[in-house]
Amino acid sequence: MLNICLFEPEIPQNTGNIARTCAVTGARLHLVRPLGFDISEKAVRHAGLDYWKSVDIVVHDSIAAFMERYKDERLYFLSTKGTRTYSEERFPVDEDAYLIFGKESRGIDEDILAAHPETTLRIPMLNDERSLNLSNSVAIAAYEYYRQLGFPGMQRKGELTTRRWEEL
Repeated sequence: MLNICLFEPEIPQNTGNIARTCAVTGARLHLVRPLGFDISEKAVRHAGLDYWKSVDIVVHDSIAAFMERYKDERLYFLSTKGTRTYSEERFPVDEDAYLIFGKESRGIDEDILAAHPETTLRIPMLNDERSLNLSNSVAIAAYEYYRQLGFPGMQRKGELTTRRWEEL
């Protein structure tokens, strides 16, 4: 199973978009405190996040608690500081994978990245630009994971509303 983990997310709209990506792919969402926003039922309902109930969400009290709990799992850290691209990694077919993203303002602490050099991955971009939006980065990496696994359980063919593809 794919697990998306956000270390101390700050922007509620990014987390909302990421939750939608998790809802449509079946990924589990891990949120690591402190959070920069409220995720109470009332706040989520008020924000119109009708898909929130479709997301398996696990909240962790701290980065240290998350790292201790999942230290023996396949952890992948997505960062502009990575030396390998996300598409070079071959994700495991038969075990859980954790794609970990840092807070919008600072990313993932360099001590954590330095402890995981082989699984610190980068999304390529032009040198003069700072970074991609967090929710875009999550979608790129998540869909690469699912592409490698053949999009298991996902609908691969859409239907037209007023016509049939066969008629065209």
